[in-house]
Amino acid sequence: MEPTSSTQDSTRQSASNPGSLESVRRRRAELRESMSALERALAAPPAADHRHWPDRVRDALGDLSGDFETHIEITEGPDGLYHELLGMAPRLSDAVAHLTKEHGEIKTLLAEVLASVSVPDTDVQRVREQATTLLGRLVRHRQRGSDLVYEAYEVDIGGDT
Repeated sequence: MEPTSSTQDSTRQSASNPGSLESVRRRRAELRESMSALERALAAPPAADHRHWPDRVRDALGDLSGDFETHIEITEGPDGLYHELLGMAPRLSDAVAHLTKEHGEIKTLLAEVLASVSVPDTDVQRVREQATTLLGRLVRHRQRGSDLVYEAYEVDIGGDT
């Protein structure tokens, strides 16, 4: 069934609503910056600064965890993006359910990496492998989220922001 002109207009209005997608764009940029900070912390040579390397990685993970929690709130919350999106495009309920499920999986990965970097004599290689897996999951999750928004609103929320 083709959307009516008024449906198309309301979709465009919602997609341009600063309180809606603009908030998602800002939070998306913050999450990306946290991911980059973790990547930088992981890439630092631990041999040169072995005592502080786990602290830096742990700090980056803490920031990432906070930004990811905010991401969950703005997507899953009662006034969140997914609620709005499903009101506009109920056909996307499976994709929303998949992204929601990923939130729990990514939180579990975050907790595992935090636990690994919080033990005495941190196994740097193990932490790097776990964190790289985590970052890969986050990248794919962000891509699927971006695809979902585009499919619902025909709006690109940006890959770099």
